[in-house]
Amino acid sequence: MNEPVLPSEPDVLGYLTSLSNWGRWGPGDERGTLNLITPAGVRRALGLAADGVAVSCAREISAEAEPTDSLGPPHRFMVMTGEGLADEHRVRKPDQGFGDGGSRVHGASEYLGMVFHGFTVTHLDALSHIFWDGQMYGPSPAAHVNALQGATSNAVTAAVDGILTRGVLLDVPAVSGVPWLEPGTPVTPADLEAAEAAQGVRVAGGDAVLLRTGYGSRRREIGAVDVRTDGQAGWHAACLPWLHARGVALIGSDAGCDVVPSGYPELVMPVHVVGIVAMGLWLIDNLDLERASETARRLGRWEFLFVSAPLRLAGGTGSPVNPLAVF
Repeated sequence: MNEPVLPSEPDVLGYLTSLSNWGRWGPGDERGTLNLITPAGVRRALGLAADGVAVSCAREISAEAEPTDSLGPPHRFMVMTGEGLADEHRVRKPDQGFGDGGSRVHGASEYLGMVFHGFTVTHLDALSHIFWDGQMYGPSPAAHVNALQGATSNAVTAAVDGILTRGVLLDVPAVSGVPWLEPGTPVTPADLEAAEAAQGVRVAGGDAVLLRTGYGSRRREIGAVDVRTDGQAGWHAACLPWLHARGVALIGSDAGCDVVPSGYPELVMPVHVVGIVAMGLWLIDNLDLERASETARRLGRWEFLFVSAPLRLAGGTGSPVNPLAVF
């Protein structure tokens, strides 16, 4: 890793003003940096799918608990199963389609519930997810997120038509000659530019930039970490002016985006706070970039068509997603 020159906390607090996109795309804007994705950019990105190879960048959603699941793992409740269909003592009910009324047709169904914000589920953060001093992007008051309707401003449905753009994968561990970055390792603009140079790619306006810290490999080989006690590698606040200057539309990471600890007592997760609230920057947390990295290395190119779309959740502050890198 390059020796970083890191901004002070007053510097980062200043980013809330100097990097603000409030009003840039007109009053009432709820798309933020997604406005940087143009139709021409989408057409160019479609041309990057030349090999026709699609790779999921999402983690598998599992009901198994991980150390950081403070609110519990995703829950699956089976409503209908295939168990006991041949049991002569099975109590059968009147057939209602996939019922038990003697029909040879049966089915399975389940209820799924989860808190997707956190450090486990791959999810997109809407611009209503984070507040600073009682405000969210726009500005809109934090009270516009209420218990009855959810987010009445800056809901995830602002991205309901999907995000299609050029994706760039920056594999910082590979450039540093390590399998993964240890928890708490900050990634700075110098590291991003070293990855660009090594991979022969340059981040440009409207891009989705995916940062590989190697946590997917570490998680499989050693096990999941408890971010609250062990920390995580990730984007440092020093990257925020770099992302703003490059005109990046979306960032993601195979961890929770922000490096933890951040090094700033007042700003625990400055990339989330400054990025979402001031810049209107969309974030995807908890990607799995191992297969995408392997594919990029095999094909010799680190740019691709990036495709992702949230669930159409009315009032949602985010959504689970399955982003695709299409080479």
